[in-house]
Parts: sequence; structure tokens; C-alpha cells
Amino acid sequence: MRTNLRKWSLLLGVAVALPLTSSAQLTNQDINVRNGIESHVGNITGHVKDAKSSYRRFCVGCHGTLGDGNGENFPWVDPKPRDFQMGVFKCRSTPTGTLPTDEDLFDTIARGMDRSNMPQWSQLTKQERADLVAYVKHFSPRWTNEKPGTPIVIPAEPEVTPERIKAGRDVFARVQCWKCHGVQGMANGPSASTLTDDLGRPILPFNFTEGARPKCGDTDKDIYRIFMTGLDGTPMPSYADNIKPDEAWDLVFYLRTFMSQHSKEKDMAKSLGLKPVDPNAPAGQQ
Repeated sequence: MRTNLRKWSLLLGVAVALPLTSSAQLTNQDINVRNGIESHVGNITGHVKDAKSSYRRFCVGCHGTLGDGNGENFPWVDPKPRDFQMGVFKCRSTPTGTLPTDEDLFDTIARGMDRSNMPQWSQLTKQERADLVAYVKHFSPRWTNEKPGTPIVIPAEPEVTPERIKAGRDVFARVQCWKCHGVQGMANGPSASTLTDDLGRPILPFNFTEGARPKCGDTDKDIYRIFMTGLDGTPMPSYADNIKPDEAWDLVFYLRTFMSQHSKEKDMAKSLGLKPVDPNAPAGQQ
């Protein structure tokens, strides 16, 4: 037992230094630049140096000392931990392909990722979370070369009506959401079993019917945001160039008919006698 504790202490002791000596062989200047990265969340400033103990206590087991997602828990968790060195994140308020804001990372740490091993860390103070944001950023060179994208504008949510739900089903059919998510939102579409993430690892589409909340938040605005930003690193693209804001809201309302046994959206769909999308129907004739 004492030997194991000593080994563990040694591992923790080097956890702070290892991120600064990755396989990319960072120069002293690179190290200094990355260590100087900050986060800014409201009036809170986060610092790399202040997150070292929190990272090795809460994060290193999955994300690893190098932030590459190869922590000691890697073989046992699915989906796999995020590789921070890539600087690619699913949950963002910014356009596809761009870096998230500090607030995006801050919110993810507090919210956790449902249906994964990433728990909520809401028990951490806001300062501790802001420091962890800076620490996450210091793993990737993207944060020294790029600025976060500009958050997308989410228009005011309109009133849900039966007509909007029907229009949402038409959008669901037109952009072929059913190919992955299935015609009833059960993640059993014809493409579901073929999906992989950007690293070639199998990934499942979201099942709207199983009662789980979407990973990036479960409010209507959160769901809208996912359509318009996409989930980088996954097959879920941004539809910002394919659907209009009003259509995105219609789609949110239609998806709500899958997500609860009892909801006003489901009741409205029943009142219309709304049937699932027919994949064999000609375009525009759902």
C-alpha cells in the first residue's frame, strides 16, 4: 500500500510539468506563452497556475497529464475523453470550426456531459472553474494563434403552435435528420450504425426518446444552438446555411414531440394526427 501511495504521489508530482513537455517539444517561449493564457468569465479572470491542483485532482484521470485524452481511465470510458490539444469542442455558442468562448467552456465544466463520464463540476467555485478553463486552453496552440468565434445570435423564441410543429416535421424531413436520428427520434436511422467521430471512433446519434438531456443543454435555446453551430468533432453538422431561424425554431418544437411523454408539443402533434416522416415520400410531399 505504501509503495502504491508513493507511486501515486510521484505521478501527481509530475502532472504539472508534463503538459509543458509534450511530443511537440515546446520551446521555453511556447511554454511561457501558454502558461500566460487567461480566461475571462464575467468579471472573473482565470489563470493556468491556479488550476494545477484542481486539474490533477478532478481531470487528469480521464484527460491525461498532457491534456490529450489519454488518462489512465481512457480504456474504460466511452465516449472517450476530450483531447484538449486539438482545440476542438462540441458545445459552443460560436460558428462551426471556430474556438468556443471562455463562457462556453465554463458552462460545460459546470453542466457536465450527459451520457458520458464527464460529471457536473458545479460544486467548484466560479473562480476554480475559470482557472480550469485557462488550464484547458493552455494545452492547445490554437488558443495562442486564434480568437474564439463570435457567438451566434439566437432570435426570440416564438410561440409554439400546431402549424409550427408540422412545419418542423417538414424541416426534419428536408434536411434528412431521420437518416441518423430515425423517423421517431430513436437514433435508429439507416446511417446510425455507420457514424464515426473525427478520429474514426464509432459514435451514436442522440436518442430523443430515452429521457436524456442533450449534452450541450436542454433548453429550447440550447437545442436551437446545436443546429446552428453543429457539434465539432462529430458527424453533426451546422445547418446555419441550410435552414432559416424560423425553421430552426420549428424544428426545435417538432423534436420536443419526441422528448417527453407529456408535453404541449406532443399534445399538439396528436391533435393534428401528425405521422412520422416517410423516408420514401417524394421531396416536399411529407
